[in-house]
Amino acid sequence: MRRFRYVIADVFTDEPLAGNPVAVFTDGRDLSEVDMQAIARETNLSETVFVLPATTDDADVRIRIFTPAVELPFAGHPTLGSAFVLGGPLQKIVIRLETGAGVVPVTLDREGAKIVFGRMEQPVPLWQAVEDPAPIFAALGVEGSNLPVVRYDLGPGHVYIALDSPDAVQRLAPDIGALAAATPDGANCFAHVDGNRWKTRMFAPNHGVNEDPATGSAAGPLAIHLARHGRIPFGEQIEISQGAEINRPSTIYATVEGEGDRIDRVEVGGSAVLVARGEFGF
Repeated sequence: MRRFRYVIADVFTDEPLAGNPVAVFTDGRDLSEVDMQAIARETNLSETVFVLPATTDDADVRIRIFTPAVELPFAGHPTLGSAFVLGGPLQKIVIRLETGAGVVPVTLDREGAKIVFGRMEQPVPLWQAVEDPAPIFAALGVEGSNLPVVRYDLGPGHVYIALDSPDAVQRLAPDIGALAAATPDGANCFAHVDGNRWKTRMFAPNHGVNEDPATGSAAGPLAIHLARHGRIPFGEQIEISQGAEINRPSTIYATVEGEGDRIDRVEVGGSAVLVARGEFGF
């Protein structure tokens, strides 16, 4: 029987049993792609990660990221969670993770030996306007968006719908089947809370995730979207709350540097806690 060890981290939280959990299999060399997808279905988490040797000198390790339904080139909370899991044994201040969207450096802050915070430099996404967002609005049960509906692509795709208030975001009860037919991407509904704080919910049924507790890959593009449309200044860190409606409260921090449509750097950060270890055998 082959045995494969894993660690579960709760990401974008500093409290166990909150945030977004990810299973990180620390040595995936003897697993096929079919095995990886089957294990991701078995864990049934938003994402499961498999660690492999890097294929480039620019990276420390390579990670493959699977939802219960598909493999993703990049995702935020699996990347940050993997950095927390691997950063201790590798004793790195900056750990460089090779993903399907390129090498992502993650800077780790420590209190003594404990890793308490991580900041990843995300890929800069491409974007384009959604030509007909009406089916997305109908599936979400909203009348429209306070900002243009734009699709950002940094591996996974995300579309953004701006609502009037945090209460409007909280009340959402989307038709998941209709949403799956309306867009292949994650649908991110957001609203301003106060100051630099924003509330969001993300629904991605075509990724096998009806609602995500914390979406790191959507946080950077949200900051870009807000800066491009004048809602925040470039360089301002925003704090994003997500996951309360599914009892997994999460906090994500995002900053974008640039000007106009020129994006120089996207950084997304948060905390994580390691909550479980185990092994699969088959």
